[in-house]
Amino acid sequence: MAESSAVPTESDAALERGITKLFAVLLAGEYAAYTRLIAESAMAPDIASRVAIARMASAEMGHFDLLAAQLEARGGDPIKAIGDYVDVFDRYHGATNPKSWYEAMIKAYIGDGLAADFYLELAHMLPDDARAVVEGVMAETGNSAFAIAQVRGKLAAEPVLRGPLTLWGRRLLGEAITHAQWVLAAEDDVTDLLFQGTGDLQAVSRFFDSVSDRHAQRMADLGLA
Repeated sequence: MAESSAVPTESDAALERGITKLFAVLLAGEYAAYTRLIAESAMAPDIASRVAIARMASAEMGHFDLLAAQLEARGGDPIKAIGDYVDVFDRYHGATNPKSWYEAMIKAYIGDGLAADFYLELAHMLPDDARAVVEGVMAETGNSAFAIAQVRGKLAAEPVLRGPLTLWGRRLLGEAITHAQWVLAAEDDVTDLLFQGTGDLQAVSRFFDSVSDRHAQRMADLGLA
């Protein structure tokens, strides 16, 4: 009886390409988040706030290192990945540049939550080995919870800010979804990986609907529902 062949199929190769590109995109996102947090920490009003932002930035670099190791194991180049994909994240951050510390706090909390949401939704669609990596990164999110007390305290002192800050939180979601859609439109391998190559627009819609639902809960956490 002939032994079964271990030669990779085209389907196997497509899967690996999709995973490698996905990790490259996520790595570029972590790099962009780290650099933006460092820049926005200049608005922090006190040492405790600067320390909290520094912890968030440190966590982003930890995510970066984990993804970089996985990317290199698959033959990818982390520095090239940044060059290839960071522009879309820089455009997101450029479109959501906070004008006050409290806008920065909302962005930190919402952004951290959106990253966790995207990772959670991605994990459901990945093979076991890639899912373990994404879940490992996701387990290290949540460093932005300190923002809740700061934003709620500001709203209690100045209720007039509730409207503008609510609009700001909604804008963060809209920009995040828009830029994520740009990545999916540009990278067929990633889209095929996540949505099984079906071209099912309903699956894509459900993906973003789930992210939006969790965003609504985080807005409520901040007192902006």
